[in-house]
Amino acid sequence: MSIDEPTVRSIFAGLEHGDGEAFFEHVAEDVDWTVMGTHPLAGHYRSKLAFKEATFSKLGKVLPNGTQLRVTHVVTAGDTAVVELVSEATARNGMRFGNHYCWVVRFEGDTIVEVRAYLDSAMIAELFRQNPL
Repeated sequence: MSIDEPTVRSIFAGLEHGDGEAFFEHVAEDVDWTVMGTHPLAGHYRSKLAFKEATFSKLGKVLPNGTQLRVTHVVTAGDTAVVELVSEATARNGMRFGNHYCWVVRFEGDTIVEVRAYLDSAMIAELFRQNPL
């Protein structure tokens, strides 16, 4: 089954509107999610809960208004979408957090079952250096 751009944008709309739960309704409980890099959020997570606890919960402590993600590009092929996003957030200490992301997302129907997320490792490291947990 193929995924199309309008469906992907609809699923990601929750993240764009600060409604992470609406987005995560489309993520499998046993999602295979890898955050690439060498920073405090990097790792291989084998469930939605593990991913959220290791990343979104940490970011929520240093980004008072959330990550404020915006989708900039979507490319689809078969059951996979490449989604580029940018964060327009401000950290607890006032640091502008304008990180850019590229997520390679595999779907089963309209459910995300695998993600490989690429981002600016240095910016994430600096965010947590300036805003310790």
